[in-house]
Amino acid sequence: MLFFSQTYLFIFLPLILTFFYFSKFIKIDITYLLILFSLIFYSWWNIYYLPLIIFSIIINYNLSKGLIETNKNKKLLFVSIVFNIFILIIFKYLDFIILNINSLFNTNIPEINLPFPLALSFVTFQVIAFLVNCYDKEIDYLKFKDFFLFIIFFPQLIAGPIVRYNYMHPQFKEKLNKVFNYSNFSLGFIILIIGLIKKTIFADGLSIYVDYGFENYKDLDFISSWILSFSFTFQLYFDFSGYIDMATGSALMLNILLPKNFNSPFKSLSIIDFWQRWHITLSNFLTNYIYIPWAKSINNINFLKSMFIITIVFLIAGIWHGPSWTFVLFGLIHGLGIVINHIFKRYNLSLNNFFSWFLTFNYINFSFIFFRAENINQAFEILKSMFSLNMIIELEKTLIFFKPSNLNFIIIFVLSFLICFLFKNSSYLIERYFDSQKIN
Repeated sequence: MLFFSQTYLFIFLPLILTFFYFSKFIKIDITYLLILFSLIFYSWWNIYYLPLIIFSIIINYNLSKGLIETNKNKKLLFVSIVFNIFILIIFKYLDFIILNINSLFNTNIPEINLPFPLALSFVTFQVIAFLVNCYDKEIDYLKFKDFFLFIIFFPQLIAGPIVRYNYMHPQFKEKLNKVFNYSNFSLGFIILIIGLIKKTIFADGLSIYVDYGFENYKDLDFISSWILSFSFTFQLYFDFSGYIDMATGSALMLNILLPKNFNSPFKSLSIIDFWQRWHITLSNFLTNYIYIPWAKSINNINFLKSMFIITIVFLIAGIWHGPSWTFVLFGLIHGLGIVINHIFKRYNLSLNNFFSWFLTFNYINFSFIFFRAENINQAFEILKSMFSLNMIIELEKTLIFFKPSNLNFIIIFVLSFLICFLFKNSSYLIERYFDSQKIN
């Protein structure tokens, strides 16, 4: 079920809000209510995916109980993590692996063509973090229904943010959160509408021209290729942050505050800064559950070794986004960007803020071409147009985007720049509201 669909906005969301706030009168356990609606939400995409996620929840619950009840059982933690990664590999990467084996060894292994269950990538990272928390004794007691809700909670199920159990569980159990809060509800509704506008007007408005540009990438000239790249960069931002806003707004209407996942990322002054603003919960996961444990496991860690680990971590982040070499290159580009930033820091090198921002944004824009391209050849053909020494402008090609009949695109394109660079992020509204609550 899509957050911006009529089914969600006019049937699902009103129903769950009604049952949630009237649950005390009809004596329904809130946990079971949220689980039921979350299962309906997930099943709406494809009910055939449901058994797998329920199977994963049952197995991981028992693995978690084992980690809680034993003392630092590294073998069980290893088995638990491998189980989740194995499931992800089978459903998301098996055909990618087969294609590469066939290419390398000139074999003809048939593809399996398994369907990819929605939310599996996010669930995998969220569960791995949970298992590590159990191993570290940050979680010492667990009920099946609480774990089930933690995984299946519909606002953050499909595309995040990646949340931690000790952040979410107290909110699910807080009695005051079961009481209608007009301020929370109103703010949640506003954030939901902001996300809806981002998705349906900006992201979808740009997508028409982005799709056309990538389909006709061989016809791009110098200007049209840059317009295309900027268009996709903004489309991706509005699509993803719009989804997160709709998720955050929906949860807040239920008195649940999801962690911040975006903070004006295109205002970043470095790639390090970018990843502290873009998909923040993914960055936290990569840092806390891959980079830090790996760095701690290495004797005599030094700058060179830590930079190598960072590069590998971002290769993992790249392939996590999708089974394609374009995503691997996307991760590598960002990993190398962070390494360069650390080298600048190490030797006290600096640039003025405007130049830092200009380089950072264009580096990000350049990397997103690999995120969108269907293959490496397409990505490099577009880059060739962008960085061609032959800067002759072919007016007919440029007007693919900027012709009078495309007034809608022109307005959205210009507004995208203004919104991303001049306005505060929607998360600012939430921060300001909760800061005022603390003062009061």
